[in-house]
Amino acid sequence: MSRRDAEEFRLAEVGMDGVARIFSLLHLLGEAEPGGVRLTDVAARAGLPRPTVHRLLRALAAEGAVVFDPRSKRYRLGLTLFLLAAKAGDVLGLRELARPHLLRLTASLGETLFLLVHNGYDAVCIERSEGPLPIRSFTGDIGGRVPLGIGQGSTAILAFLPPAEQDEIIRHNLPRMQSFGGPDEASLRAELAQVRREGFCGGASGLIPGMAGLGAPILDRETRPVAAISIGTTTDRLTPERRAVIAGMLQREAAAIGQLLNPFDPALRRAGAAMGAAMRPASAG
Repeated sequence: MSRRDAEEFRLAEVGMDGVARIFSLLHLLGEAEPGGVRLTDVAARAGLPRPTVHRLLRALAAEGAVVFDPRSKRYRLGLTLFLLAAKAGDVLGLRELARPHLLRLTASLGETLFLLVHNGYDAVCIERSEGPLPIRSFTGDIGGRVPLGIGQGSTAILAFLPPAEQDEIIRHNLPRMQSFGGPDEASLRAELAQVRREGFCGGASGLIPGMAGLGAPILDRETRPVAAISIGTTTDRLTPERRAVIAGMLQREAAAIGQLLNPFDPALRRAGAAMGAAMRPASAG
């Protein structure tokens, strides 16, 4: 190896080591408390000299990847990383990710499938895979909206929401649900508890004569229900034996979709923002 080749190899090794150190620091900051972490603690956890860590953090701060709070003397991740992650996640959104799963279920079962996303007090249908049988549903076609707690898909979402959020939605939606012929609060809460135990919402609700369905929540990596897939069919086709098989299929596909979710997907971020905005006035009052 020539002297020039040796020097280039050495510089490449140093560069690779520097990249590894930078990502190590970013991971440490990502695991820190919301308020950030002090330089001394970062250096100790990284197993690196304090001057080296200080130099790297200053370089990252200059690029906006790290933020330093001069009052608390703590470092935390910066907005630049969030923006980069958002761009990296633009390839596939929830609708595109779920589409093959809906088509696969329709082909296997010969039924109509729906993809619902949580949005404030409602669930909104953002995709539908049509089966051969005519089906009536509350959400109807793509863009249809239904109160959480009406229909199997929206009920599956509601059942897995945090208790405080679930209580607020029930308080707000009960009067709306009555217009659909929905259950009283005691019956609804009993159904939600059953859905949580079984992992899906199923059976003929009786709200649309002759129609039945099953729904499974789509959980993100923090086990929060952000969406659901549901099947619409007729009561005579949803026998107890077929019900159990379909429920298992829905749960497997919903879990597979959940593993692929992009946390920066605008559809999912809007859903959380809508619920947060909806709850703020009630909390302030």
